[in-house]
Amino acid sequence: MAQCVQSVQELIPDSFVPCVAALCSDEAERLTRLNHLSFAELLKPFSRLTSEVHMRDPNNQLHIIKNLKIAVSNIITQPPQPGAIRKLLNDVVSGSQPAEGLVANVITAGDYDLNISDRSIKASVPWYSNWKDTLMELKESSLYTATTPWFESYRETFLQSMPASDHEFLNHYLACMLVASSNEVEPMEQFSKLSQEQHRIQHNNDYSYPKWFIPNTLKYYVLLHDVSAGDEQRAESIYEEMKQKYGTQGCYLLKINSRTSNRASDEQIPDPWSQYLQKSSIQNQESYEDGPCTITSNKNSDSNLLSLDGLDNEVKVDGLPNNFRAHPLQLDQSSDPSNSIDGPDHVKSASSLHETKKANTGIIHGACLTLTDHDRIRQFIQEFTFRGLLPHIEKTIRQLNDQLISRKGLSRSLFSATKKWFSGSKVPEKSINELKNTSGLLYPPEAPELQIRKMADLCFLVQHYDLAYSCYHTAKKDFLNDQAMLYAAGALEMAAVSAFLQPGAPRPYPAHYMDTAIQTYRDICRNMVLAERCVLLSAEILKSQSKYSEAAALLIRLTSEDSDLRSALLLEQAAHCFINMKSPMVRKYAFHMILAGHRFSKAGQKKHALRCYCQAMQVYKGKGWSLAEDHINFTIGRQSYTLRQLDNAVSAFRHILINESKQSAAQQGAFLREYLYVYKNVSQLSPDGPLPQLPLPYINSSATRVFFGHDRRPADGEKQAATHVSLDQEYDSESSQQWRELEEQVVAVVNKGIIPSSFYPTQYCLNSYSDNSRFPLAVVEEPITVEVAFRNPLKVPLLLTDLSLLWKFQPKDFSGKDNEEVKELITGEPEMIGTEVISEFLINSEESKVARLKLFPHHIGELHILGVVYNLGTIQGSMTVDGIGALPGCHTGKHSLSMSVRGRQDLEIQGPRLNNTKEEKTSIKYGPDRRLDPIITEEMPLLEVFFIHFPTGLLCGEIRKAYVEFVNVSKCPLTALKVVSKRPEFFTFGGNTAVLTPLSPSASENCSAYKTVVTDSTSVCTALISSASSVDFGIGIGSQPEVIPVPLPDTVLLPGASVQLPMWLRGPDEEGVHEINFLFYYESVKKQPKIRHRILRHTAVICTSRSLNVRATVCRSNSLEDEEGRGGNMLVFVDVENTNTSEAGVKEFHIVQVSSSSKLWKLQNSVNLAENKEAKLASREKGKFCFKAVRCKEKEAAMQSSERYTFADIIFGNEQIISSASPCADFFYRSLSSELKKPQAQLSLHTEKHSIEDAVRLIQKCSEVDLNIIILWKAYVVEDSKQLILEGQHHVILRTIGKEAFSYPQKQELPEMELLKFFRPENTAVSSRPSVDQLSNLIKTSLHYPESFNHPFHQKSLCLVPVTLLLSNCSKADVDVIVDLRHKTTSPEALEIHGSFTWLGQTQYKLQLKSQEIHSLQLKACFVHTGVYNLGTPRVFAKLSDQVTVFETSQQNSMPALIIINNM
Repeated sequence: MAQCVQSVQELIPDSFVPCVAALCSDEAERLTRLNHLSFAELLKPFSRLTSEVHMRDPNNQLHIIKNLKIAVSNIITQPPQPGAIRKLLNDVVSGSQPAEGLVANVITAGDYDLNISDRSIKASVPWYSNWKDTLMELKESSLYTATTPWFESYRETFLQSMPASDHEFLNHYLACMLVASSNEVEPMEQFSKLSQEQHRIQHNNDYSYPKWFIPNTLKYYVLLHDVSAGDEQRAESIYEEMKQKYGTQGCYLLKINSRTSNRASDEQIPDPWSQYLQKSSIQNQESYEDGPCTITSNKNSDSNLLSLDGLDNEVKVDGLPNNFRAHPLQLDQSSDPSNSIDGPDHVKSASSLHETKKANTGIIHGACLTLTDHDRIRQFIQEFTFRGLLPHIEKTIRQLNDQLISRKGLSRSLFSATKKWFSGSKVPEKSINELKNTSGLLYPPEAPELQIRKMADLCFLVQHYDLAYSCYHTAKKDFLNDQAMLYAAGALEMAAVSAFLQPGAPRPYPAHYMDTAIQTYRDICRNMVLAERCVLLSAEILKSQSKYSEAAALLIRLTSEDSDLRSALLLEQAAHCFINMKSPMVRKYAFHMILAGHRFSKAGQKKHALRCYCQAMQVYKGKGWSLAEDHINFTIGRQSYTLRQLDNAVSAFRHILINESKQSAAQQGAFLREYLYVYKNVSQLSPDGPLPQLPLPYINSSATRVFFGHDRRPADGEKQAATHVSLDQEYDSESSQQWRELEEQVVAVVNKGIIPSSFYPTQYCLNSYSDNSRFPLAVVEEPITVEVAFRNPLKVPLLLTDLSLLWKFQPKDFSGKDNEEVKELITGEPEMIGTEVISEFLINSEESKVARLKLFPHHIGELHILGVVYNLGTIQGSMTVDGIGALPGCHTGKHSLSMSVRGRQDLEIQGPRLNNTKEEKTSIKYGPDRRLDPIITEEMPLLEVFFIHFPTGLLCGEIRKAYVEFVNVSKCPLTALKVVSKRPEFFTFGGNTAVLTPLSPSASENCSAYKTVVTDSTSVCTALISSASSVDFGIGIGSQPEVIPVPLPDTVLLPGASVQLPMWLRGPDEEGVHEINFLFYYESVKKQPKIRHRILRHTAVICTSRSLNVRATVCRSNSLEDEEGRGGNMLVFVDVENTNTSEAGVKEFHIVQVSSSSKLWKLQNSVNLAENKEAKLASREKGKFCFKAVRCKEKEAAMQSSERYTFADIIFGNEQIISSASPCADFFYRSLSSELKKPQAQLSLHTEKHSIEDAVRLIQKCSEVDLNIIILWKAYVVEDSKQLILEGQHHVILRTIGKEAFSYPQKQELPEMELLKFFRPENTAVSSRPSVDQLSNLIKTSLHYPESFNHPFHQKSLCLVPVTLLLSNCSKADVDVIVDLRHKTTSPEALEIHGSFTWLGQTQYKLQLKSQEIHSLQLKACFVHTGVYNLGTPRVFAKLSDQVTVFETSQQNSMPALIIINNM
């Protein structure tokens, strides 16, 4: 049980005190009424004696009584009605509530901290840690001070309002005070009248109530004297007369009202009555309101609960008429019989109580009394007790004791006979069966057994517990013998209490007596009131002995259906017992608190019910017992709602909805409807207040995405809008990094190679992955879309209506000074910010769904998006919600409208965790996330890009022409339009100069993308020369080939204007799917302070399929002369293979032209032997071409800057494609650009000797060639029984003589795994010896001789043939050459094939060849007979002139120089 203010040793004596009746004359009552008090109430604060009292017991032993208290009350002739008592008790309990706002009593039980007397909730988890230690501390600590004042008030009221009954005498009147006033005309006569009245009430059979202890009741005559108004002399003389008549022991003169009540109160007189009367007046006000209550002399029976406020009898509200004889607890007969405590009418009692409280606060009690008067009243009680009451009790005990002793002398049988004779024949009021079932016998008042009981009760009242116990014990035996069960139970009950209260505790507390008594009262006598008294007393006694478990069992045993209030209070006390045990049973506590709460609720005690549930919640919270939590929260919500604690109700229902509920869908639907209903009521209370926060649906704030700009337009026929950025795209960190790099690239180009410090990459879509540390910039008149991620945790669908964003806006002027007054505009200013409203948004059960909400800023300033605002509702469960069954009508139906509440949810996004400085790493700090706080800036141009005839599939290398349309959809002109891409080789807008781009008529006839010229057939197989500079095509040294300016007319696009430009595309060389990113960059003509530029993104997806594979090699030609007699011709071999597997429907490829492009070389003609006019390649066929390449003329090469390329076209058809024009040259230069970016090896121009590395480089350079081949082709495709012609080009870049080059990227072969080597590698410097291949290219040799030579051997046996040996220095340095003719072919095969011959003349020549010089040696060969000879035997050694180290190696020709010697 909870802690009580009084200990049980104080509680029991205070509950059973001597009762004294009071009977006042009207005049006396009037005097006390001046103080707003009745006579009995006047005495109440002074009814406890301040000193010990002595009396003698029957054995003449002195007996000391401590703290004796007497109860003075009015005579009431009607017994109280049970219904009225119930009502009184109910009001007492409801009137006593835990004080709000006080420091809570915290009980630490196990690992729980339980707030007991307050409604705040706190429970510590985990459950069992350090359980035992905490308990031991708990037992020793003074922490558990939980009090339940409502229970104590209930118990006190219950014990005092118990009606007097015949089987016990504890609350029967022992004495009667007769009170008259000194102002009466005939005071003595008045006393006689009062005395007769008392005698009539006691002895007249008309009155069965009240009960009197013994026939000769003590009468005590009190004369009231009003000091301020009365005549003191007269009072004294009357008092003398009284003493003569009634003796000094039997009368008293009480002087009161020493000051007039209307006098201003100079001194503050204490008011000891308020504590007694405050609660009683509140509790009993209704018994006055219910109807006329009848009271004799305005006194209530043995209860301190009535206050009668009023000045005279005529005032109905304040005072009561004095001539009624009814109990103050009498219910108005005409009132509704259902108005019992457990009836339905509780709301009224609470409200009227409240009003009464207000009415009673202003009354001052005892206004006419001084402190002297207080002392006089105290003195009067002392005198009455010492001189009147106690001597009377002492005398009565002696008389009863004498009767007992005389009775003991008689034999049992004789006694029983006399008993029958004395008592006469008892006539049972009911049949024997019924008697046995109820309470057994009924004794007449003078029965000897009752005399024992009387003596026991008297001893008990004066605290003589030993004697009381022995008497009760004796009486108990007699009653049990007679089967008088009610009497026996009463004797057992009091015997047990007496045994417990005996000083020195000679015997243990006989709990079994109490158990028997309770069982008898409850089961046999059917008297729950008496059973309840037993339980209350016994539980207190057990609690005082720390027998909490037994106390709890006892309390729980008396809970029953007949009284919810009693059951609730007892269950609550039982719960407190569980928590006070040595090992606190916290869960039992919680369970019984729930039961108590339920019973409180049934009893109409809503506040107590709520408190119990809240206290139990502390235990169940956070344990994962979600169904229990739901039940408790639901009840708390309901009770709070009934008590109009709407905020608590809302938060309780909110808990049910937001925790992951395990309830069924129907239950969740019920919870939701209840919640909405409560919420609606809350919002109606303050319709103009701030919008409440709604708990549903969940919003994943961090998943909120913000998009700046218009939605993308869908494709319109052949027009396809740029993909740009949209909310439908998933975030990809890799691609966002690529876009960022592209933007940095173009910004660097615009700012002359430097990225400005203020640059920040443009972000159109902000999400949890983007950098949201700075305020995003939005443009006025462009929509802002916020995507909010909702999740419905319930199994019932939620319907959100009128869903829109909630925002705050500060208009500002960013260009100049800020506005002086920055006015804050909260939602609802459409001329500043337009807000889109979604009328209906349905989220199905357990569904996650995003809503996209738009704002339209019409003014510059700072916008803060705060959250969303919407009506939360639900729809009928019978509907299927899959989009089909959910008819549009049902949402707007009355169900949805009646059950929806308007509220808001805030979007609060936590920024990223900071982790840069040491302080941030050691603490938990989060950065800002500003994605919802955009700054609205001045208007900017807005570009839209459309692609027309843009292909999705191409062959590798295929050229296709498309168009791009640029539209300025804003009100500002835009300029500086550029496009940047990582794949510049994929597209071109054509050359810079307009001359290069226009189409020739013949090309437009054939729909060709190329510029063509019709040629006559004679010029076939010889090259047509043209030239172009790479600068014209945007490819120069130091330029960024990825950043391409878009050739807008006048470089400006005006508002509303659109421009269509041609765009050529070339399929990438690798097959597969290619994503190609374009970033369009543009600026406003008028420079903006906040936004410097804008971008538009487009991702093109192209699928390429295989077409041709081209591989080429170049080697030196053996024929040295060209037209100018200069050396250095080359042969170019080109292999073309059709690798297309005809999936694309390609029938065949035609090679229509082969062009070369180089600064130094050009193709001269085709040396294919077969005059294959049309080079056709069917599937998987391979063709081989051979071309002769010559150096460009010096003047051609040096004519312009080094950026000038010479193009030579060799045509296989009748139409020349001008390869130096767009788009052929564009794509060629773009393919070159990646090569151009590689650093070129510069020659070192030291005057001193070159290092070995330089020499090596010079030698390497001899084998380098800078020749690029362009293969132009057409493919014939059959598609839907139509023939299409596709065209395209492939590039092969030849760098090195003899090394094969490819048009397609080669797959890198992975090196084979090799064993690890565990030694340090030596420093490998650049290889100081050039390779054999490189050296063999240093000097080119060529023998010139007749192919066959006729010689008449019969005339001359020696045949001499002149042979010219041409030596050509291929390097840019001087070379020393040694030609050795002594060499003989050693291999026997060569000897077999070729006969032997001899060189005549000088056998070794030493020469020096200048840079690129050609030198010829005239040699003679001598043959002796006919045959075929190989003249390629001279050995040539070479070294660089200025090198000490001689790199000498044989310059062997690969091809044998065969000569045929014929005989003539």
